Amino acid sequence: MYLNASASSWTYNGTVNPEVEPFHRSLPDYAVTPLVNLPDLAKELRLGNVLIKDESNRLGLPAFKILGASWAVFKAVAAKCNLPLTSTLEEIGCAAKTNGIRLVTCTEGNWGRAVSRMAKYLQITAIIFVPDFMDLATQKKIEGEGAEVIVVDGDYDHSIKFAREEADKGGLLVMDVSWEDYEEIPQWVVEGYITMLVETDKQLKDMNLDGATHAIAAVGVGSWAQAVTMHYKGKTPPAKVIAVEPDVAASLKTSLEARKITPIKTGHTIMNGMNCGTVSTTAWKVLKEGVDASVTVSDVEAHRDLMYLHDQGVKNGPCGAATLSALKKLCMESRSELGLDEKSVVMLFSTEGARDYVIPEGA
Repeated sequence: MYLNASASSWTYNGTVNPEVEPFHRSLPDYAVTPLVNLPDLAKELRLGNVLIKDESNRLGLPAFKILGASWAVFKAVAAKCNLPLTSTLEEIGCAAKTNGIRLVTCTEGNWGRAVSRMAKYLQITAIIFVPDFMDLATQKKIEGEGAEVIVVDGDYDHSIKFAREEADKGGLLVMDVSWEDYEEIPQWVVEGYITMLVETDKQLKDMNLDGATHAIAAVGVGSWAQAVTMHYKGKTPPAKVIAVEPDVAASLKTSLEARKITPIKTGHTIMNGMNCGTVSTTAWKVLKEGVDASVTVSDVEAHRDLMYLHDQGVKNGPCGAATLSALKKLCMESRSELGLDEKSVVMLFSTEGARDYVIPEGA
């Protein structure tokens, strides 16, 4: 665990793009996802409230990624075709086909499927590069959206290289990770995630809760955690923000300890969507200032907490359960430092639905 004491005094002063939520509401299959109260867990951990936002069915897909992918693709294609954001999906798609636009990205699963779904909406081509450890079932789901899937000989970071090379041949690169000279589209991805946070605020209000005091977000490249940090550090009073990563892919924690982006080599984890070795540059600018704590959890912990959440009716995957694993660790190791007590309202974000994986040894 890494504690960042200076984050308690950091404030995000940016503004929210008001066009994002109405855009998502216009998409096929839009519906507000559930916010599940876990009173027994709150009592066990001696907290006021523990709630989990269940993203197991977001816009017809089993993960939240479509929120960022849809908005970023829409804005990127509109900009490429010189069309206003008031354009319809049909108008954007027609222009994209006329201009021969094809989308290019890489993924460990949910991101690639989300980009492919947007390509399907627009009726254009999507080329998706995937690491060699991706199982065939996940590849088939991406192909089922109509995309072309290309397996590379290497990990996620290696697949980025292939996606960039394909984009240099004329494809439109749409990524949720940024690097020097590629930051605009990843920032649009972060904008897209605000819909989930706006929904959460409204749902807490409907439960007669003033707002979250603590928010726990899973980290892969960091874009989702960036959105969470911007949102909760822009409030008065701000909430504590905690990031969680697999213990074999702690790229953010490593970077926070080094005070600079520090790429790492990752290992195998059932938390596939969080298995990333380099933090996004746009995310880093926010996370290094605003994250109050960075926690790592094991596959065994994530699996056990997944089973608990399934018993509570939240049918999520390991990445979604990792936030609960982090909360338990915080309550044991850093309760007083992070102000976790009987008045706390803790928000967990479950970012993916149930999926098959190999149960880890020792679980």
